[in-house]
Parts: sequence; structure tokens; C-alpha cells
Amino acid sequence: MSYPTPPGWYPDTAAPGTERWWDGTAWTAHTRAPAAPVPAPMPMPMPGQAPVHAPVPAPAPQGGGSGRAVALVVAGAVVVGAVVTGAVLLSRNDDPGTPVAHASQSPTRTGSDGAPGGDDPSPDGTPAHEDANVLTDQLNGITLPIPDGWERPDRTADEALTMRTKDSYECPGASSSYCYHGTVTTRTPGGTDATTPEALAKEDIADAADRAYEEDIVGRRIHGGITAHRQTAAGEVTVAGRTGYFIRWKVTTAKGPGGYVESLAFPSPAGSESPVIVRFAFDAGPDGPSLALMDTVTKGIRPIGAKATDGGVGSAVEHPGG
Repeated sequence: MSYPTPPGWYPDTAAPGTERWWDGTAWTAHTRAPAAPVPAPMPMPMPGQAPVHAPVPAPAPQGGGSGRAVALVVAGAVVVGAVVTGAVLLSRNDDPGTPVAHASQSPTRTGSDGAPGGDDPSPDGTPAHEDANVLTDQLNGITLPIPDGWERPDRTADEALTMRTKDSYECPGASSSYCYHGTVTTRTPGGTDATTPEALAKEDIADAADRAYEEDIVGRRIHGGITAHRQTAAGEVTVAGRTGYFIRWKVTTAKGPGGYVESLAFPSPAGSESPVIVRFAFDAGPDGPSLALMDTVTKGIRPIGAKATDGGVGSAVEHPGG
């Protein structure tokens, strides 16, 4: 089944810069300067019909070679019209239950000079797009507020994502070693069968205490080792909108004031909600950070991209009994 090519103006290659009128069956003697082309759409076949093919108009009466060229140009115009028409019809979506794909655009990052692709460092050396006031854990999809007087070191011995007090001191149990009054690290647990935040926290707390006050990663007993410990607090807590669990110990060491250690486990707010563990280690005594700071940091943990004013993040943690 076919339809005749509709009447219209088509390019005349025998006379460049002009168009000739096709009356639907033959070329006429009428010509004109070219206008903005508007290809005529081909009729779409009804369901069950064979595809529609429009015949190519007969060559214009300007000679063999020129006529063939005109015919080819006209055929191209008809095909373009058919493609445009089909694209328009296919882009319509009358079924509200069918998703429509839309093109997305990524924001362009600009540097200080306004040029695209900039990644200028801030005065403290961190990338300009990263907030210097938070510790960002990209792997687990969370941020933690960095307290005043704390820092985010570029590297640590165990490569854990860490923030710590800026002030350090010579470790009481190992000369030429430096300790910090407070540290907070984040990690993704591995090699465990524990599946709940409570089980993960209970499993992690002993290792967290050993790493902070028994031996460091290279085997030095920087506080002379742990001589005793007792649990001071434990329970459920909401972290970044997820239900987590924390355990807090007070440890006594052979040298120095000892300290408080906490393991906080909760599902990541991103992706598959894989478990996250945040470890706290605060020295006891007058030089150690306030235990209330553990609660403040816990309340401030948020999904990456969340604003500080977003609600439903964190809840008060019971203070230990001393």
C-alpha cells in the first residue's frame, strides 16, 4: 500500500538556490527562492497494515542528470519527514503507568576563576567542595561533625578515616610515641557473622579498647596495657535516621589516666545499608574531652548531602555513670 507524495516546494538542483513546485503528480514550471523547509510527514500505518512507502516524484524536466539529482533530494526530504514524525509519535506517552526517560545534566564545577572543572583547594588544603568542618566517609555515605580543637589528619597508621584532638602528648607507656586525648574513627566491619547493630557493637568493643589503650597497630603498649575495664553505658540510639546500638567502656591502664571507649554500630543510610562502626576513644582525667562530646558527635552524624537542619537524625545517648 502506498500514498502519493504530497504537493509542495522541493529543491531544484538544476537551478541552485531555487525550489520547484511538485503538484502531486508531476513537476510544474513554477519556481521560487527557497523558504525554511518543512518536510511533509508520512501517514503512519494503522495496526495490521504494511509499512507506508511514498513514491519518489518523477524527475523535474531539466535534463537527465539534473532530474535524477532532484529526485534523490526529494526522496531524502520525504524520509526525513517520516523519521521526524515517527520520533514525535514515539515520544508521546499516554499511559501514566509507563515511565518516561528524561535526559539528565550534571552540574558543572567551577574554580575560583569561574572556569569549568575547577577544584581549588581551601586555605587548609582540603578540596573546595568538601566541608572542612565535617569528616566525610564516602564509602559509608555519612558525615561527622569535627569538634572545635580537633583535626582531620591526612594519613593515619591503620588508614582508618579519623579525626582527633589537635593537641598531642608523649605516650606514657612508650617513649618517642605520641598519643591524642581524643580520637574518632569510622570503619566497615568485615569477617564477622554478626548481623545486628547490637551484635556488631558487642563484638567490636573489645578490639576498639585494645587498639586505643592496649597496643597500637605496630605493637607498642603506649599506655602500658589495659589492667581492667567496666561497662558504663549501652543501648539503642538513632543515627542518621537508622536504629543503631552503642556500648561504652571505661578502661584502666597500667600507665596514664586510662580512658573511655565506645563502639557505635548502625546501618549505613546509603545504598544497601551495610553496617558502619564508629569508634570513640577519649582519655579520662582533666585533659580528656568531655564525654558529652561523644553524644554531640553521634547526634551530628548525617547522610552525605543532608543539611545540618535536617530533622530525625540522632538522639540523646545516656551518659555513663562515671
